[in-house]
Amino acid sequence: MKWTDVRDIAIELVESKPDVDPLTVRFTDLQEWVMALPGFEDEQERCNEKILEAIQMMWIDERD
Repeated sequence: MKWTDVRDIAIELVESKPDVDPLTVRFTDLQEWVMALPGFEDEQERCNEKILEAIQMMWIDERD
């Protein structure tokens, strides 16, 4: 996975962090969690606030 695989990342977060409310997560934590996901292979430098916001919103959608 790469940073642009927003839906895949969100699905993985739903499965790995079922008790976490995405709206309460700091972007620094979200970035670390994404980078720790199995199969994630992208550079930290490619991440930005816009990408993290997209992941957060998709995580909310996938959770509901």
